Order: sequence, then structure tokens, then C-alpha cells
Amino acid sequence: MLHGFFDPPWWAALLVALALTHVTIAAVTIFLHRHQSHRALELGPLPSHFFRFWLWLTTGMITKEWVAIHRKHHAKCETSEDPHSPRVLGLPRVLFGGVFLYVKESHKRDTIARYGHGTPADWLERHLYTPLHKLGIVLMLAIDLALFGPLFGALIWALQMLWIPFWAAGVINGVGHYWGYRSFACADASTNIVPWGILIGGEELHNNHHAYVGSAKLANKWFEFDIGWFYIRVLAALRLARVKKVAPPLHLAARPGIDLETLHAVITHRYEVLARFIKSMQRVAADECARMKIDAREGRQLRRLLQQKRDALPLLQREALGNLLARSVQLAKIYAMGAELEALWARSSASRGQLLEQFRDWTRRAESSGIRQLEEFSRRLQRYAV
Repeated sequence: MLHGFFDPPWWAALLVALALTHVTIAAVTIFLHRHQSHRALELGPLPSHFFRFWLWLTTGMITKEWVAIHRKHHAKCETSEDPHSPRVLGLPRVLFGGVFLYVKESHKRDTIARYGHGTPADWLERHLYTPLHKLGIVLMLAIDLALFGPLFGALIWALQMLWIPFWAAGVINGVGHYWGYRSFACADASTNIVPWGILIGGEELHNNHHAYVGSAKLANKWFEFDIGWFYIRVLAALRLARVKKVAPPLHLAARPGIDLETLHAVITHRYEVLARFIKSMQRVAADECARMKIDAREGRQLRRLLQQKRDALPLLQREALGNLLARSVQLAKIYAMGAELEALWARSSASRGQLLEQFRDWTRRAESSGIRQLEEFSRRLQRYAV
């Protein structure tokens, strides 16, 4: 059998393949995603050029196309114009065919022109990385065969070629909008798949990313780990990167009253506020469903409806929600107050003084609502600080 420059046992070849694919994952999350798409950090010339070269070798992706498609995903999330929403297209199609959806969108010139601005346009990009983007993966195949021989070289190369299409285009774009936990109630269906972002470079914390799009750090809770952020901190320590923005930490402070700083903190952390409000409402709903003797299965369905805006629901679900609210004064009250709270940070035409007075009025009514969960939520809200 022919051998390459190295002749590793199978387990060592597997470790090499995993290491090489992990470098590709790091390049995607640090360079393409956090640096190029969202400008959450600046990269020095050395890591920037390395990541671009490595992605050319291992993926054949064009920076401008990837950035444009990802930005459009955020702009049109969970709509018919979203390039890869499992809520619209179905999970199997995105999970197993995400790469085909990416290629389809990359052929739309208006998408690239509208969303691909600010990406590299130097000599290398114009003459090598863009027009000869498939040459890199052919060169990678030759390198793998030369280093590891025909069998292991071909297998390592195949794993490299499949890694990003499956994990990034499939799992993140598919599972990351379908299954997992949500720390933030942002308008889309994004989820955190697991709290330990290691295998996919931190992109597992997808709900956190959608809540704070411009943050270079994707972990928000104490138990979450973002290995991409770890690499960024190492680059920053070596003065090869500069972090521009991270999600603001939430502080709870004893305050003499509600002021503009409280309002600013609530609006800044609005997705966390809404997520906590939904949990409080769910507890009220569980008590009310038990009181009305609604069976467990129907109760779960009704509680899911409470998380939706009534006008966005199909007719039958809207009627079911209306019937539930008509049967429970407490649920009707807390549901209406949730809509008022969400509208608070959407009132762009109101002055800061008007918003502050509306917020104070909301907290007064919440504390006199007679609903224990709503009263506790309101008291906690008044301690928010940035």
C-alpha cells in the first residue's frame, strides 16, 4: 500500500482530521462570522490572512457570499426570504440540504450586492480567492494525499469537505432554530443547542447570538462556554485582535426608585426581560390550567400559544387563545401587560420622559395586579442596572 509522508495509525489520523476541521470551525466563527459579518472585533493582518487562506483551502467559500447570506438571514429571519429557516422550509431540508440552500442563495446577485458590503476586495481576493475558489480544495486534497497517503488522505479530505456543510449550514442553521433552550425571547426562533460551545466553535449558543448580534462573545450565562471567545481572548492578548463589543452584563442593584438608568437597563436587556416575563406567565398559566381542570396535553399547547402574538397566529389557534383568556381574568391581565411591556421599547417616537412615565405606570399596575408572579417580576425589574 502506498504511504504518505506520515504513516499514522487510524486513531491518530482521526485526531488529525478533527484538529484540522476544528481550525476551519475557528476560522468560520472568528473571521467570517464575528469579524466580517458583524464587526464585533478587529483582526490583525496575520490572523485575518491566515483564516482567509485556510478557508480557501478547506471550504472553497467566498467571503463576500458567506457574509451576505448570513446578514440576509438576520435581516429576514424566519420569513419566506430567509435563506435557511427550518421554520419555513422544514428541519430535514435545512439540516441535510443546508449547503444547497447556501449555493442557491449565493447565485442571487441582489443578495450579494445588498448584504456583502465591506468584505475584502484586495488583489488576492480579486485574482485568487474569488475567481479560483475551487482551486483551494483541490490543493488541499493534494496536500492530504501527500501527507497521509491515498486512504487516510482521502478520508481526511472528505471529512474536511463535509464538516462545514453539515455542522454550520445544517446543524447551526437548522437545529439552532428548532431545538434547544432559549435564554432570550428575541423575535426569531433561535435556540442554544447546548451550553458548551466547543465542537462548533461557540456557535452552539445561537440564541445568545441573535439576542446580541454585535457581540464578540456568545456565552452569557455562568455555565456557558464559548471556545471561539477563548481564542479571541488569546489573539487579543497577543495584540493580533481587538474586541469592539460584547453583550452588556446584567446587574441587579438596590435602587431608591425607577429612573432613566433603570429604563435604559430594561431596554438594553429587553430579550432577557421578555424571557423572564414569559416564564412568570407560564407559571400563572400552569396554575390556571389546573384550576380550570384542563388536561396536561392541552395545557402545554395553550401555554405555547401564550408566547405568541395573537395577530400572528392562524385563525384556529387565535380562537383557542381567545377562549383561554376569556376563561381566566389573571391570564388575560398578564397577557395584556406582556404586550404593553414589549411595546415599551418599540415606541421610538416617544421621548425618554414619556417612556419613563409609561414604565413607572406599568410597574405600579403590575404590583397592584394581585398576581404574585407578576408582582415579583415587577420588583425584580426595578433593580435592573447596566
